Formats: sequence, structure tokens, C-alpha cells
Amino acid sequence: MSDLQKYKTDFVLFLEAGFIAVNQFDEDAATKLFQAAELADGKNYLNKIGMGYLSLHKLELNKAINSFESVLKQDPQNEMAKAFLGISLSMTPNDVLKGEKLLMETVKSSDKFIKKLSQTALDFIDKFVKKEPTPLEVKKPKAKAK
Repeated sequence: MSDLQKYKTDFVLFLEAGFIAVNQFDEDAATKLFQAAELADGKNYLNKIGMGYLSLHKLELNKAINSFESVLKQDPQNEMAKAFLGISLSMTPNDVLKGEKLLMETVKSSDKFIKKLSQTALDFIDKFVKKEPTPLEVKKPKAKAK
């Protein structure tokens, strides 16, 4: 058995540790763990979702969008990639509606975690992205002196 074959069974552990590293703001560890997952199983697209998740956390939205779209080209029904793509697009000023549409699809998921993620993102969009400006945010034109 080759050295690489020994680690193929650890694919899920590399992925999980990578997601934990992202949540701990450890970009270096997350990147290395997702790369290790790719070496262990290069055909699985979950490492691309992980790298997209890392990019989303860093607000590198175009990079995140590209990662999630590449997964959806492989697996158009992947609800995790679709939900994260919806979040990424909704944070992009010109694509808020497109992102919201994807999240409306994934909020109907049978996976309770995807459903909750999508609903939370939709609530955030309604409250903070599509909100009406408060009186302090609206600049009134100054009256001309007579």
C-alpha cells in the first residue's frame, strides 16, 4: 500500500479539520488541510467547497463564486455549493437578487442544516442588505441661504 493510499481513508478528517481551521481564522492550516484532502481524493469536489468557504470568509467573493460554480458544474444539485454561492452572490452589489433566488431554492432543502443556513442568510439580506436607510444615513440637501 502506498503512503498516499493510507491517507485516503482520512479524507473526511482532512475536510472537517479544514472547515474548523476556517472557523478558527487559520488560513494556512485550512489551505493545507483542503490540499491534503484533494491529494487523498482528487475526484471529490468537497475540497473545492472548502476552499470556496475559506474565500467567502476572507470576503474574496469572486474567488468564492468561482469555487462554488465549479462544483455546481460537476454536481448541479449540490445544495451546499448552491447555498454558499447564494450567500456569496448576495454580498455582491450587482448580484443580490441572483443570490437571493438561489437561497430561496435551498431554503426548501430536506437537509435541515442547509435549510437553516439559507434561512439565516435570507434574514440577513432582508435586515441588512435590502434595508431602507435610516434618517441618519439619508443626507438631505442643504437649504440655500437667502
